[in-house]
Amino acid sequence: MDSQMWSACVLCLLSPLGAVLGHVHPECDLIARLKEDESTCLGATEGTANTSLSCPRTWDGLLCWPPADPGEWVTLPCPDFFSYFSSEPGAVKRDCTIAGWSDPLPPYPEACPVPLELLAEEKSYFSTMKTVYTLGHSISIVALVVGIVILVALRRLRCPRNYIHTQLFATFILKAGAVFLKDTILFQGDDTDHCSFSSVLCKVSVAASHFATMANFSWLLAEAVYLSCLLATSPSSRMAFWWLVLAGWGLPVLCTSAWVGCKLAFEDIACWDLDDGSPYWWIIKGPIVLSVGVNFGLFLNIIRILLKKLEPAQGSLHAEAQYWRLSKSTLLLIPLFGIHYIVFNFLPDDAGLGIRLPLELGLGSFQGFIVAVLYCFLNQEVRNEISRKWHGHDPELLPARRNCAKWTTPSCVGAKVLTSVC
Repeated sequence: MDSQMWSACVLCLLSPLGAVLGHVHPECDLIARLKEDESTCLGATEGTANTSLSCPRTWDGLLCWPPADPGEWVTLPCPDFFSYFSSEPGAVKRDCTIAGWSDPLPPYPEACPVPLELLAEEKSYFSTMKTVYTLGHSISIVALVVGIVILVALRRLRCPRNYIHTQLFATFILKAGAVFLKDTILFQGDDTDHCSFSSVLCKVSVAASHFATMANFSWLLAEAVYLSCLLATSPSSRMAFWWLVLAGWGLPVLCTSAWVGCKLAFEDIACWDLDDGSPYWWIIKGPIVLSVGVNFGLFLNIIRILLKKLEPAQGSLHAEAQYWRLSKSTLLLIPLFGIHYIVFNFLPDDAGLGIRLPLELGLGSFQGFIVAVLYCFLNQEVRNEISRKWHGHDPELLPARRNCAKWTTPSCVGAKVLTSVC
């Protein structure tokens, strides 16, 4: 097996890793380094005066062999990236003969070995992980759609807080859809060159993925902001809610548009998915990190307010149960999603893959399902309302009235109509 075939085999086995991680493909780094070495070698060859040497400077696909005289042996170490597979350095020798360079001794597969069986197992593992996160996102989408239908269709559940829940549900649906779109476009076939592939749809899919992630954290922040206001002050007005909606969707649109503009103007290469080392990546990452930090601040503030309101002298047991009911889901999601993002977005892509892949891709794909369960399926008001609709208007099945955030809107005859109990 010659050097070019051997390198192609190694890169082919590495390619599933990039398909699973969804951002920097390791084989692209290797190809880029090989192309850089090739360019340097060929540039040195062009800059060298023509000589009568039998063995001129040569690039064989992996190494650059310097000019040599007949009878001279040249020994070179294996390319640096082979250290990814083995800690033992290898070397290749070639003899300069009158007829030119001899074949590498020992052959590249022996001098620069690669555990092909191990790489084949990793390829199978990465394919399994892709199946897992595809299943997770699919289950999440179904659960979220059902949750949105329930919260919107049942009239007594229509209130500001549940409207915010539906916005958060929508961001998780967008996030899962962006993953499917990106997989479909970027990894549509085994023969696709992921490293140089570039198209409008490809770039749109990457931009959509960033927008969905930003919107997701934006609306998780909106949940915390609204809960803080609900616990600390009187119920919010309709105008305040619409300002929250404008910020929840407007800021992600603004930041994503700025990132797209910078990529078009200054870094329009490949498919825009190679963000490591790019200063423009902070247009996306910076606001998300800021929102996570603000969320943790609100998290502590909500706990402070709860501890104060749950004191025996501050109110009845019914009020204590209401405050805890309003807060428990958000108090769980803020640290859960915040820590998840901080940990996995500030580690190198190859750090702790054995733990990172199952957590980031496997469990992460079920985040939407967790949100739907906490905010809808386990929500007592939702369960009571479904039970009331199912069994009829039995007074014993009607949920108790509570002091809570609600909107009233005028009916066609001028009377006030209750639109929510939550």
